[in-house]
Amino acid sequence: MPTSTPTRRPAAPAPSRPLQKGQQTKAAIVDAALGLATQIGLEGLSIGALAEVMQMSKSGVFAHFGSREELQISVVREYHTRFEDEVFYPAMNAPRGLPRLRALFANWMQRTSVEIDSGCLYISGAVEFDDRPGPVRDALASSVNTWLTAMRRAIELTVAEGHFRADTDATQVAFEVHAQILALHYEARFLRSPDSLQRAVRAFESIVERHRTPQAPEPAPAAAPRARRR
Repeated sequence: MPTSTPTRRPAAPAPSRPLQKGQQTKAAIVDAALGLATQIGLEGLSIGALAEVMQMSKSGVFAHFGSREELQISVVREYHTRFEDEVFYPAMNAPRGLPRLRALFANWMQRTSVEIDSGCLYISGAVEFDDRPGPVRDALASSVNTWLTAMRRAIELTVAEGHFRADTDATQVAFEVHAQILALHYEARFLRSPDSLQRAVRAFESIVERHRTPQAPEPAPAAAPRARRR
């Protein structure tokens, strides 16, 4: 998978051809596998469990992937695609600089508010595969690096637009923003802290205030999204 900033997708793509039956079936299996993985982790995935969910034979599921490892990688790629579609690409409609950086964070927070209930594959996957080299770990790390590269690039553009100070360390700011999201998941999912989303928003605004310049635009910060629990 790529490790550079995602390429912007066309605003109005041409209608795609309908998926063939085999492609539709594989997409449905990946969708079901992603739902399971966010709840029980990538390691919890098995051909047998998916066959039961899909009401298919084990051999029928296996034929679409060839191995459990390839199934796991397909799930990681699908998660990454959805993450970009919800977080990265919509933010590209915002003006370069601080407005776009704010949009990226707001979209990330919106997705996180849902994942407080469903779970984040990047975080659970990191726990499962941090010390296990191989293609699944590589796919996970590549996806996370792609996103962090995009965030760092947005911060660099914020500096270039004069909205952050010229001496801003974009890598450090991206690290701090990422750290807030990781802390949010821990506080919200594990400790069940009721005000964790609001604290994450305040933490982000604190980072912005430390680096912003007088000419930076000052939109009113959006209210923190509410956690969505079943």
